[in-house]
Amino acid sequence: QNEEEWDFVLVSDIHEMGSEKEIKRKKFLDELSKKGFTIKKIEDTKLFYGVRAPQHIFWKYQCLLMNPDGRQQNSSAHQDVPVTTRIRVVHFILQNTVTSDLEKLHDLMKKKVFEAAFPLHKKEKIREILKKKWARWRVIFKQQPIEEIRCYFGEKVALYFAWLGWYTYLLLFAAGAGLITVAVGASVFSSSQVSKEICDAHNTIMCPLCDQNCSFWVLSDTCTYAKVTHMIDNEATVVFAIFMAIWATVFLELWKRQRATVATDWDLYGWDEEEEELALQLINNQQHEPRLYQHSYFRSAIILILALLMIMVLIGIAHALVIYRAVAVALFTQSDVNLLSKHADTIAVMTGAVLHYVTIVIMTKVNWHVALFLCNLENPRTFSEREKSFTVKIFLFQFFTNFSSLIYIAFFLGRINGHPGHYVRIAGHWRLEECHPSGCITDLFIQMAVIMLLKQTISNIMEYLIPWISHRLRKKQKRRKKRSVILGEEEEVEDPCKRQWLNNYELNEVNVFSLFNEYLEIVIQYSFTTIFVAAFPLAPLLALINNVIEIHMDAIKMMRLHRRMVPRKAKDIGIWLQVLEAIGTLAVIGNGLVIAITSDFIPVQVYKYMYSPCTKENHTSMDCSTGYINNSLSVFHIQDFEPHTKVLPEFNGVQIKKCRYRDYRNADDYTYTVQFWHIFAARLAFLILFEHVALCVKLIAAWYIPDVPQKVKNKILRDKHSNLQNELSTMEYCTEV
Repeated sequence: QNEEEWDFVLVSDIHEMGSEKEIKRKKFLDELSKKGFTIKKIEDTKLFYGVRAPQHIFWKYQCLLMNPDGRQQNSSAHQDVPVTTRIRVVHFILQNTVTSDLEKLHDLMKKKVFEAAFPLHKKEKIREILKKKWARWRVIFKQQPIEEIRCYFGEKVALYFAWLGWYTYLLLFAAGAGLITVAVGASVFSSSQVSKEICDAHNTIMCPLCDQNCSFWVLSDTCTYAKVTHMIDNEATVVFAIFMAIWATVFLELWKRQRATVATDWDLYGWDEEEEELALQLINNQQHEPRLYQHSYFRSAIILILALLMIMVLIGIAHALVIYRAVAVALFTQSDVNLLSKHADTIAVMTGAVLHYVTIVIMTKVNWHVALFLCNLENPRTFSEREKSFTVKIFLFQFFTNFSSLIYIAFFLGRINGHPGHYVRIAGHWRLEECHPSGCITDLFIQMAVIMLLKQTISNIMEYLIPWISHRLRKKQKRRKKRSVILGEEEEVEDPCKRQWLNNYELNEVNVFSLFNEYLEIVIQYSFTTIFVAAFPLAPLLALINNVIEIHMDAIKMMRLHRRMVPRKAKDIGIWLQVLEAIGTLAVIGNGLVIAITSDFIPVQVYKYMYSPCTKENHTSMDCSTGYINNSLSVFHIQDFEPHTKVLPEFNGVQIKKCRYRDYRNADDYTYTVQFWHIFAARLAFLILFEHVALCVKLIAAWYIPDVPQKVKNKILRDKHSNLQNELSTMEYCTEV
């Protein structure tokens, strides 16, 4: 037989004759034979069974799913079935063939009767084109051959790469805007009035950062950090945040147009996933009864409660990271190592970020199992419903895993820790950490930078290295076994299929979640790129670099390191589109909150227009933020420290009576000043204004850009018109006859 003709290969260990596994395997293969499948057996260190479906199965498929005109075609039409459709149909029948013991292939694989089942990477022209134009590093900046990807891997994979390519292309604009924002900040790196005041504050004595044996410090020590902070915390950041809210909307609207064009070109508008699944069930078993829609409020309530419990666990882990940082700051500041004690805050934040990354890696695996368990509990009706349900659950869990700690740093850090003389403490012992002396946005910037860099570098290296090493080891193992078998023997003539099947078997296995993992990774990255982008304007640039590498790394994995994916049909990216739209809305809220609450943008503006020297007299030559730093620091009297606080009262030989800390409190009773409430009201007003403006702009952009291009609408209209005309002509001809 021609090696090209085998649709699927089943792999099994060599079991003893008459053993339970051997009997189960024979029963399954007999069921396939009854359906007209041709089976070829090749023995090596494993048993390989090539299966080929009979042509009448594909003819039935075409008859059931073709349009009315297609059904009138002659029976030779089945020869035109694309390879992707052929593999998909055979895969469905293999997965749904039931033995006399009521076991399916999935059950037999669990019991180790079969080890693997996969379609073949074959030596065909399209594969060579993909290897040359796509799955190699030298074509990294060239356009992807989406049509060829579709013909080899099916519509679902092609749509993923089309979407990823489109997202990467539009990231060029976001990355450019981010670089301009940082460049604007860098241009005033040393000239910012606020930074100058911090750098010149050699006599501003700040309160100790810990309770035991910590000395006072001078505000000018944070000069470099203050300059860096001003690079990301300036007026340009507000414009950039609004730009990113619009960008997220425009990206999705333009993708909808792109998808509509692709769906029309690939003739997917009339295709229905549910109808295809029903047709395949009937081809597999004519007596099949459809599973009806059901809904249980009790089951839904249980799943909701369990999901909420899981989210609470994830928030609890974020709290554990908060505790770690509070304890770490206390221990580092008391350390004998000068580097640790001097930069205790920064080191605590950076080690906290690394620890956060480790929890992300661990919890991703836990989230996976929990989401699968909840999906099984929900028991969705079809595979596509199961996929949607799983997507929503895993995204929610991953979102809280990735963002709980960032949400705390952005909106709670330094706001719930009390003040000198009355600190909020963990277990009555450790002080809650404060914001970095140069501003709360610095902590968020560090956390975002560490997580994004670690996620993208380590994850990408592991994503490529693990399959590569695994493939090499499998090949080595295979060769060693082969040598031991043929040693001292005359090698017989090898079946032409054997080498091809072995080569495919040596590749890494794929499953239904292989593509899902890629989507999830990019959607979480999209969240990082949009939600807190005001604190880290370089996020789109990092995402852009990552995606350019990711596209070709995925291509190389799929073509050279992994077995062939079962091609799946789809006319869009599914539930991921709704997830992306939800992230777009969260991005508006998140960036509004970052500017209003985390950054110093609002306090500086309130100071400029209500408390600065400019309000008292007309100083055209003076910068209106002059005196802001002194105004933003409150005074604390040393005698009011808590009894157990041990501080060194002398600093540089001077006896200290009072120190400063970041807050707006009265010097006598430490209650909030009027200025605090002015700033609070301004933050609230800005937040409401920013979010309403950004959401309105999003809605206008969504309305302005039609989801479906005019040429696509006109093509569908013309097709409908010509079909009806043909129908009418046929009817008139039949009436005349």
